[in-house]
Amino acid sequence: VQLQASGGGSVQAGGSLNLSCAASGSIFGRDLMAWYRQAPGKQRELVASISGAGTTNYVESVRGRFTISRDNVKNTVNLQMNSLKPEDTAVYYCYMRRPGYAYWGQGTQVTVSS
Repeated sequence: VQLQASGGGSVQAGGSLNLSCAASGSIFGRDLMAWYRQAPGKQRELVASISGAGTTNYVESVRGRFTISRDNVKNTVNLQMNSLKPEDTAVYYCYMRRPGYAYWGQGTQVTVSS
């Protein structure tokens, strides 16, 4: 399985970005998909996750601003990020989990300036 993330960039506070992750290989619609992020000097944290059934979870700091979605036909997971804040600045990573396995995509940088 390979995960290819795209969509990062630089925006001003209040702006929006959409991250996309394309999965290739042996993909199943029931796999958990998620986005993590890691800011400089901080631990990697879970931002949002979505189950195969579409159940979503968000870290409190992004709830109401970010939306995670998935397309099980195209094998993609997206993270729509609105009302971005400087504290959202981080490298964002796509993640997929199935029983006994976990996969990471390469990171994509998101920079939010004040």
